[in-house]
Amino acid sequence: MEPTPVPPSPDARTLRRLRLGVGGLGITLPIVLPVGHALATDRLHLLNSMSSYYHSEMRDVFVGSLCAIGVFLINYRYRRLDDVLSTTAGGLAVVVALVPTTTDAPPHALADGALPLGRVHGVAAGLLFAILALFCLWRFPVNGPPPPGTRARNVVYRTCGFVILAAIVLAVASSALAEPARDTFRPVFWCEAVAVFAFGVAWLVKGEAMFHQSPEPVGAPVPRAAPADRPAASTP
Repeated sequence: MEPTPVPPSPDARTLRRLRLGVGGLGITLPIVLPVGHALATDRLHLLNSMSSYYHSEMRDVFVGSLCAIGVFLINYRYRRLDDVLSTTAGGLAVVVALVPTTTDAPPHALADGALPLGRVHGVAAGLLFAILALFCLWRFPVNGPPPPGTRARNVVYRTCGFVILAAIVLAVASSALAEPARDTFRPVFWCEAVAVFAFGVAWLVKGEAMFHQSPEPVGAPVPRAAPADRPAASTP
């Protein structure tokens, strides 16, 4: 008779749903922002960065999605270090959502305080991406002899982590490009979009939306120890 699999606990189901929620928002946001902006303006025109959509018709979508990601991350509970990292990342996501980046206007045309707020936004976004890369490279992979199905998942996690780090580096390096090239190719937008998409894929895999992990085998019941022999009764 085959053993009956043990159903996941309510905490395990909640953890999985949080991972799926974070991952789902991560992979859809880079698509929804430009598509929604194109529908609202009747023309396909990429902005300089994903954060630039704060200053467009897609502001509510941008702010709402990042705040939702932040809430999911703050409520994510697993191991203690994961809790600290996810709570920090969640707070940074809310800062990125509510503190706007600077517009494309020249510095002399910006409102008072816009430049300092833009710097806060940039630092928060950089730290957020760094923590998300840490999750992919350090917290998600299973170390030691992996159970069945885990090797492919580890490859996905580490690939996503390196993609996020590479995207951050390329986004910073793109500032060296000439302004016409930046206006034409929008490198910061593409780097941010790739990084956010990779982050979403990693969390979806962790939530087992893809690459389901093989369940741990349920062992046969441990046989009960045989009772010790009773001493023979003495004869009168």
